[in-house]
Amino acid sequence: MPKYTLYVLLGLSLMGAVTLTALAKSYARMLLKVSNYNDLRADRQALKTKYWILQSVVNHTNTQLSSLESLASEVAISYGIGGRTRPPLSRVTLAAVLPDGEQLGSPYDASLYAFNMIERASANPGGNSALPGLLSNPLVRSSAIPSIWPVRGEVTDAFGERIDPISGDEAFHPGMDIAAPTGTVVHATADGIVVQAGRAETGYGNEILIDHGYGLKTRYGHLRKIFIVEGQEVKQGQAIGSVGMTGRATGPHLHYEVLVHETPVNPAKFLRG
Repeated sequence: MPKYTLYVLLGLSLMGAVTLTALAKSYARMLLKVSNYNDLRADRQALKTKYWILQSVVNHTNTQLSSLESLASEVAISYGIGGRTRPPLSRVTLAAVLPDGEQLGSPYDASLYAFNMIERASANPGGNSALPGLLSNPLVRSSAIPSIWPVRGEVTDAFGERIDPISGDEAFHPGMDIAAPTGTVVHATADGIVVQAGRAETGYGNEILIDHGYGLKTRYGHLRKIFIVEGQEVKQGQAIGSVGMTGRATGPHLHYEVLVHETPVNPAKFLRG
């Protein structure tokens, strides 16, 4: 075999070895990049999960803080501490929730009664009707009291402390959850004016907030669809949306709240039947 043929074969062998080495290094670098990418993706998912957990904790903490601030304000007004930062509960509302035959005296008595009423309603989730006078008092229109069920279904979470179904932590639940199939019609529980209708940052996804007057409001969360608009007047029993699972939800249900002067109270105390 001629010498030049051997040189050619030797050259080709060296070139092949260099090429294979380069390919091996390139493949190793690619594997390393893929591994790093997978690690980054896992870290990103972990951070995202932690973010949602922290957001849940902040939302629940803010709700509890709002309730405490409202109660503290009533106490401050009752004892004349500091200035009045918001109007007191309507005397019509206060009179409506008094037991039959009792009267409110001074503004001090009214504010103190409001504080005690809100505290009892917030702390005691049991019982069917802690506000018996509200439905029978002639000063308040019965259709303005959130006394009908917004949707029929199983109550899967009641008002008060509970274990958050997503984070697994103990948290305050400012309303009640009613399970129902997706698309089930949701009804306004009382006459009122829609003050919010759309996506909210509360974790309840598509939600509706209705002002019924007398210091009463209701909130409807996790809705699939919303049938009304802000500023619209609605009547008790009117269809306002449909059940969904928007926001932080593990399944289709309605999150329903009743607020007395911005303080969440147990909705079950208002419901009939």
